[in-house]
Amino acid sequence: MSGLILHHYDFSNFAEKARLMLGYKGLAWRGVEIPPIAPKPKLTPLTGGYRRTPVLQEGADVWCDTNLIARELERRIPTPSFYPPATAGADEALTRWAELQFMRPTALYVSGINADHMPAGLHEDRARVHGLPTPSIEAVRAAALRNLHLVKPQIKWLADMLADGRPYLLGAAPCIADFAAYHVVWFYRGRHIDCRAVFDPYPRLRTWRDRMAAIGHGARTDIDADVALAEARASEPATPRPSQPQDGDPTPGERASVRPADNAKDWVEGEVLFIDAHEIALLRDDPEVGRIAVHFPRLGYDWRRSRL
Repeated sequence: MSGLILHHYDFSNFAEKARLMLGYKGLAWRGVEIPPIAPKPKLTPLTGGYRRTPVLQEGADVWCDTNLIARELERRIPTPSFYPPATAGADEALTRWAELQFMRPTALYVSGINADHMPAGLHEDRARVHGLPTPSIEAVRAAALRNLHLVKPQIKWLADMLADGRPYLLGAAPCIADFAAYHVVWFYRGRHIDCRAVFDPYPRLRTWRDRMAAIGHGARTDIDADVALAEARASEPATPRPSQPQDGDPTPGERASVRPADNAKDWVEGEVLFIDAHEIALLRDDPEVGRIAVHFPRLGYDWRRSRL
């Protein structure tokens, strides 16, 4: 596992989820700092245009989206588990709520409070991703108050789960839902202005937050992006597991395109290398790194058969 490379930036909340997952599995890993906004010239050769953060790399294989990264880590190192049997189903449902319903207003609230302290071009970049015009700083600040009213009830939901004294959201052990909810809570520390006062009424929630933070990030070593590109160039994608396509799925050898289903506009195209109910991997030929396999989750992503 020493070959693992996480492409991330430090204030990304989804990257924090990945860093903590690596820590939970007790892993050593290397980190490449990537830009928070496009262009990302030393990431694009690996992903074919997928722009979200983080991305996990090992040689000429790249995994996109923290939910697929979690599954890949779990497949390799089953214990301690992100998916303990006692919380099966509930953990995945809670994860989707945290990342889709809780995170968006949190980002608008915290980013609005920190509007003057975000990286140059970030507000414009995020608006463009959502197909919106560039907002003024005043509009970003105004959105903070509106979204505070949306996050407060959801913060109480988390606190209510912990009200009986349990150490983690669904019981005695952390599961993937704890990592998903924690990375949203972690974001409240803000880029410059701390927004964590919203948790003051909930001491058990703060204790859970601190317990999750104590998991740590494992053994991190930072490297230059050129090192990661060189490793991809010198490697071949790993032999895939046997595919298990569902009815209507493309099969290995067919060409297909994949993109996030919510707001991303750029498709990644390649030859299907592997597919099952949870994952689709595309084999690409890139002029800079050669043959590379880009792995995507199925849930939350669209695919299309590519036209010849």
